[in-house]
Formats: sequence, structure tokens, C-alpha cells
Amino acid sequence: MKVGTDGVLLGAWINVQGAGRIIDVGTGSGLIAIMMAQRCDAVIDAVEVDPDACSQARENAAACRWNERITIHHDAIQHFADETTVLYQLVVSNPPYFLNSLKPPSTLRSQARHNTTLNYQSLLHCASQLLAPEGRLAVILPADAGTRFTELAFFHGMHPVRQTMARPRPDRDYSRCMAEFSRNRDQPCDNQEIIIRNQDGKEYTYGYRTLTKAYYLNF
Repeated sequence: MKVGTDGVLLGAWINVQGAGRIIDVGTGSGLIAIMMAQRCDAVIDAVEVDPDACSQARENAAACRWNERITIHHDAIQHFADETTVLYQLVVSNPPYFLNSLKPPSTLRSQARHNTTLNYQSLLHCASQLLAPEGRLAVILPADAGTRFTELAFFHGMHPVRQTMARPRPDRDYSRCMAEFSRNRDQPCDNQEIIIRNQDGKEYTYGYRTLTKAYYLNF
């Protein structure tokens, strides 16, 4: 569970405008937290329950030039949300997914890719605790989970304000949904699409390159 397209997509896509404090839920290697630090001047907390992943996130954050603004917490987000008094303008997460798929054999990999330790309902509950009144939640999900997640978000007073559906190639169905939620129910949702690779599946599209070029050395 190192650097992957999902994390890069979300980290590049998130609207960081006006975010003085950001929290990355389930930071893994620390990728999204570091991308947020690169993109804005916010103070960033990143929470990770797995000790090995947390150790690697701390190592990666310490090695980056924005390390003074990043703090990695070894904790379950449920406990962290109950204990902290800090409110955030932005909660971001590349959460566990593939709810109905067969789980891989590795327990740690299974935790990272399935909702055994953090399901969508729990994530939304924690986000509602952590968000400032004007705050926003940004996530990346399997495309077929987007509708269900949005329905659950309504029960926590959060409404979609921005959504981008991602196709792996022009001839493929949507594979991912990036969605941003706020408590402003009157704001219309901005719906867009992005295609990751060209028809041959080898080259990245112009749209993907434009969105993510600040994070790839070979773009």
C-alpha cells in the first residue's frame, strides 16, 4: 500500500483553499498529507492506526521539506476524534474499500483495502466531529460506492458540492469517484470527469498529466 494512483489523484484534486488545518484520515505512507503540505500552508495532522505504516509515514514526513507542518499520530481515528479539541477546515481520506470483494491473505493489506477497521459510517461520524462549521470532507471511493456514501453523508449533515468521476481509459466504465462534501446544502454540486490513461492504456491523458504534473518527476 505505497504510492498509488488513488492517493495521487485525491491529493492533486482536493480544494485546499481556505484550509488552515487539515487532517488526513488513514494516512498510510503519508502521501496525501505530504501533498497537502506541498500545496498550501496549512498545519496538517495525519492519523494512522497501523504501527508499521505510521512509522513509515513519520519517516517520509520527516524527510520532506514541509515536515514542520506535519504531525503523524499513531491512533485510531475514532479515538482521536473523541479526544481532540481541534476543528479542521478540511478532512481528507482515501478510505478502505472493496466491501464485497474477496480479501487478500495479508491481514495488514486487508485492513488497508477493506472496511474492517474503518467503515464509511464511522468515517462520516468522525468527520462530523472533526470538521469546523465551514469545513469540507474530501474522499476517493470506488465508483459504485459513491451513491451509497452520499446517502450516508446526508444523515451526518453533509452534502456533495463537488464530484469527479474517473475512468481508467476512454472505453472503460468509471472506476473511482472523488467527492467533496460540506454542510452547505444550498451549494450546487459541480460534476466532472477525468480519464487517467489514453486508449492504448500506456500513456497518461493530458487531463491527468495537467492535474498531477506537480507530483511526477517524469511529467
